[in-house]
Amino acid sequence: MESNEKVERLRKLREETLKGGGKARIAKQHEKGKLTARERVNLLVDKGSFEEIDAFVTHRSTAFGLEKQKFLGDGVITGHGKINGRPVYVFSQDFTVFGGSLSETHAEKICKIMDLSLKNGIPVIGLNDSGGARIQEGVSSLGGYAEVFWRNSMASGVVPQISAVMGPCAGGAVYSPALTDFIFMVENTSYMFVTGPNVVKTVTHEEVTSEELGGATTHNTKSGVAHFATANDAVCIQEIRKLMSYIPQNCEEKVPMIESKDPDSAKAKALDELVPLNPNKPYDIHDVISGIVDKDSFYEVQKDHADNIVVGFARLGGRSIGIVANQPLSLAGVLDIDASLKGARFVRFCDAFNIPLVVFEDVPGFLPGTDQEWGGIIKHGAKLLYAFCEATVPKMTVITRKAYGGAYDVMNSKHIRADYNVAWPTSEIAVMGTKGAVEIIFRREISEAKNPEAKQKELEEQYSEEFAHPYKAAARGFIDDVILPSETRKKLINALEISQHKVDSVPKKKHDNLPL
Repeated sequence: MESNEKVERLRKLREETLKGGGKARIAKQHEKGKLTARERVNLLVDKGSFEEIDAFVTHRSTAFGLEKQKFLGDGVITGHGKINGRPVYVFSQDFTVFGGSLSETHAEKICKIMDLSLKNGIPVIGLNDSGGARIQEGVSSLGGYAEVFWRNSMASGVVPQISAVMGPCAGGAVYSPALTDFIFMVENTSYMFVTGPNVVKTVTHEEVTSEELGGATTHNTKSGVAHFATANDAVCIQEIRKLMSYIPQNCEEKVPMIESKDPDSAKAKALDELVPLNPNKPYDIHDVISGIVDKDSFYEVQKDHADNIVVGFARLGGRSIGIVANQPLSLAGVLDIDASLKGARFVRFCDAFNIPLVVFEDVPGFLPGTDQEWGGIIKHGAKLLYAFCEATVPKMTVITRKAYGGAYDVMNSKHIRADYNVAWPTSEIAVMGTKGAVEIIFRREISEAKNPEAKQKELEEQYSEEFAHPYKAAARGFIDDVILPSETRKKLINALEISQHKVDSVPKKKHDNLPL
């Protein structure tokens, strides 16, 4: 009998853990168009795979009457499950319990699974929906945040860390997602900011809504803080599952391999005629990517921010790769501050987790202007250069058209240890564009000519014949081959296969000094 009572007690406690903050608060969560913390976890992991940890934890606070308000789990669900059969650790903040606020024990639960994640080499996914620090606990909750931040930093580059912001995320709470590898946000129901609209109004007298200040659209377009914007919680979770299929479990693993799928035949055939003969006419780099990688495999990252550079994951011959590509449709594919930061961050993630890099290059240079120079384009552009320089994964570059000036060096050139560099017949590898070069080199001849316009055109044709092609670079071994666009897929697959066991190193050091 006594044994049955103990079993019954366990059963009741387990039932209680499923109730969150109660029916009324769960209903409010649903009214806002949001799923509950537990519903999110169940959608994220494979059916029946979730194993909860610390379900019976409660807070230890006695101030402000908190001892009379206790909920099992203390506002966060933690544990592990599987995504497509591969293990992940998960924490999901429960807004129905104290607004998802972080207490000392709430933080301890998150820290426990982060420690296990690091120890076992398993990715950690955080589903954030929190009002911030639990004010009633004072510095204890602040200490809890710092414990989480430290673990984010230690896990960086060791195991993938994914954050989904699915509700409020303000003040100190924003720094944990900011320290992770990728941030997903949900449109109209999530926001991130260090100081909220009321503080902004008090200090700067600006009138701004939470959505305008730090919503999904703001952080996916203007700030670049987030990487993905999704329509609702369910879509957000499906996108996380998709992302996880491209990345390894930890820094010791190779990339996932699946069955290869040839690209759409029409897109592949179109490659040979894709790049316009007029060097000033744009084309869409997405057409290049989709004609080369495995069918429907390109998964773009930060697509709405700095769209003059395109980054994302894809598969080539079934192997997961990272793509960095200049986009001629936007600012002619020029590199600016935002594009450099976006590219550098992505390159460093791929290098940390053994994901080979494929670069599609069509870059006329760096964006000129006082905004760029005063904003620090020199140091920010150096970050992209540094990222490619330090990367030891297999690195391939395909020059589709322009490769001018310092931007040629930066975009994974042979000189910074790229493994396989090829150019299409349409490529132009030079210090600068034909017009600008002629105006500098032949300034006197043009100004003294009877017909300066005709003379300039004549000299531009001569210069173009001499320099606006890939063969001088090929003669020096700066590119390995000049290939037809339709040959690119096969050539890259072979290059990836031959370099899959590549061993490279950097000099011994405590750590680098990235030009921040």
